[in-house]
Amino acid sequence: MNPVFAAARCLKHRVDLATHPWGRNSNRLLTEMKDANRGKRCFIIGNGPSLRQTDLSKLRNEYTFGMNRIYLMFPELGFHTTYFVSVNYLVIRQCVQEMLALPMPKFIPWGCRSYVPNPTPDTIFLNLDCALLKPGFYTDARRPIWHSATVTFVALELAYHMGFEQVILIGVDHNFATKGPAGLTVTSQGDDPNHFSPKYFGKGFEWQLPDLETSEIGYRFARQAFEKDGRQVLDATVGGKLTIFPKVDYTSLF
Repeated sequence: MNPVFAAARCLKHRVDLATHPWGRNSNRLLTEMKDANRGKRCFIIGNGPSLRQTDLSKLRNEYTFGMNRIYLMFPELGFHTTYFVSVNYLVIRQCVQEMLALPMPKFIPWGCRSYVPNPTPDTIFLNLDCALLKPGFYTDARRPIWHSATVTFVALELAYHMGFEQVILIGVDHNFATKGPAGLTVTSQGDDPNHFSPKYFGKGFEWQLPDLETSEIGYRFARQAFEKDGRQVLDATVGGKLTIFPKVDYTSLF
């Protein structure tokens, strides 16, 4: 894309978000959330198969971030996550009505607003579409933020924005049975072997193959940002393949 056009598109995007009523509501909510959880801990729940080896009942009274189709597990758990995050347009396009029905603050990219004709008052739009934004960990979610090719990274930025002192990853297996070029859009031909439920991206669901390399770049930025501020990200994923964050035994946290 021509860099001049890209800059103009990015500027228009920021102005639209800043002036639109949905954008103003999002900014108000993000301002209320800024550093509101200083000194507390939270869990970011990935959607890997390892969740089936993790006692999630321990999280009932914890601050939690759930992502994408985590809500498929809510009836079984008997509770829902504190926050919900989804940033992939394919997932949002196919699941938006299920997402909007969730009873917690929902973070969705402003660039996906066309899929959200009637956002709930607790739908918070994020600016992830600035074409000139450099890769990095962005600490104020009211401004444009980078996505690092994974919703987990955006959840880390939100956790930092909210002031959480300790962030613990679970279910971030960082390992996919389905192989292919990063970012390639595919249609599932059967049960999903990559997530906690075979119905997660079940037959007929369109999704993008993971970009684990870009994700790791973002995770390194995240670790540096948290540690620079005297905060911490730990990885309690059972059998996870991610090596960026210090490992901790999940059961030792309670």
